[in-house]
Amino acid sequence: MTGEEDLSKLIKHLTPKLNPGKYVFSTVEKDKLIDLHEVIATFKEKEGITIILEQSKADELGLTYDYVASWITLQIHSSLEAVGLTAAFSTALANDQISCNVVAGYYHDHIFVNAIDENKALEVLKRLSN
Repeated sequence: MTGEEDLSKLIKHLTPKLNPGKYVFSTVEKDKLIDLHEVIATFKEKEGITIILEQSKADELGLTYDYVASWITLQIHSSLEAVGLTAAFSTALANDQISCNVVAGYYHDHIFVNAIDENKALEVLKRLSN
């Protein structure tokens, strides 16, 4: 199934969904083993491996973090070749002073916003799609 590429359709059908829980970004050394079932996403950088996981799991593992986020999934199946979607929603969020960290999955875009901004971010995204 191919994802949607038409920007107007993508924006119209964003359908943002707030996932339950609070999430954090942390980093681990390349030689530290973390069960992949514990994490939402990983990204290998030269300084270490960035991981995104539930705050409670990070606390259990004794990991450090600075940023507590809420996770919003855009329910539209966007193509990885779609142009402008990230710019559209990140600009809308920025206009309301909401930072966002984006992870593009194969099927959906996932937005991590400061936990204190989750309701405001959902309102902005719903307003954008109307």
